[in-house]
Amino acid sequence: MYKIRRFEEKAGQMYGMQKIRGFCHLYIGQEAIAAGTISAIRHSDPIITAYRDHGLAIAKGITCNEAMAELYGKVTGCTKGKGGSMHFFSKANYFFGGHGIVGAQIPMGAGIAFAEQYKGTGNVCLCYFGDGAVRQGSLHETFNMAMLWKLPVIFICENNGYAMGTSVERSTNQLDIYKIGAAYDMPSYPVDGMQPETVHAAVYEAAEKARNGEGPTFLEIRTYRYRGHSMSDPAKYRTKEEVEEYKMRDPVETTLQKILDKKYATMKEIEDIQERIEKEVEESVHFAESSPYPEDDAVFEDIYLQKDYPFIKD
Repeated sequence: MYKIRRFEEKAGQMYGMQKIRGFCHLYIGQEAIAAGTISAIRHSDPIITAYRDHGLAIAKGITCNEAMAELYGKVTGCTKGKGGSMHFFSKANYFFGGHGIVGAQIPMGAGIAFAEQYKGTGNVCLCYFGDGAVRQGSLHETFNMAMLWKLPVIFICENNGYAMGTSVERSTNQLDIYKIGAAYDMPSYPVDGMQPETVHAAVYEAAEKARNGEGPTFLEIRTYRYRGHSMSDPAKYRTKEEVEEYKMRDPVETTLQKILDKKYATMKEIEDIQERIEKEVEESVHFAESSPYPEDDAVFEDIYLQKDYPFIKD
């Protein structure tokens, strides 16, 4: 969680300096979800998410160097500089994006789960989306099919209270989003997303059920983002009091205090970890700035081509 927080703060700083361009959606405040979910699954379990993807990508194994270089659009990035902030990808880490179209990853997540089921891998797909994506019709089609076929997928709504600048209260009649799963007989639960241990326990249980052939689970993980929707959003639709109230539950700070209170680590050990992480994040900026941009002809690389495609003729 500390690595994600420091990386995102540095990304925001570099964006302000115009070293990073385009869209940039930071994960600050939601780190407990990344830590809790990824620690509860296997490395081979695939995950797919929306465009607020840096935190989950780092938790899944993409390095700070690869992540920062991708934000810079450099060839050493995790998608060779072609994806940018919203389209991280890593085959080696079973990280399948980073998707900019709201809700597009929901049916795709079910498709990945179907592939794992078909191949008999025993893997479980984690499919993340925001509270705004819940209003997409594709979610309901996907939920129905996932339950019908008992797909090994965990649907995770990262409910941070706002779809861009629109609060959940203004956009949905059902404020308890997890209850939507009941229409499909899908096991569905609310989870405190400000504590990594509650997230871990919920995901671990859901993953075990999926591996045993019991099908999908829907988790509404309730969290909060301290920054705006993206770097261009001043977040004036929220009160200072609301933000400060959630900062009292900051997952990074409260977890640190638990570690110290329970004597899992000393302050010196914590400081050593923090120093190592801060150095790693700082080095990622130097790595990104010293890396080259893709060559012009790279636009023709990594393109899928089926030579005998029957529906297009010369």
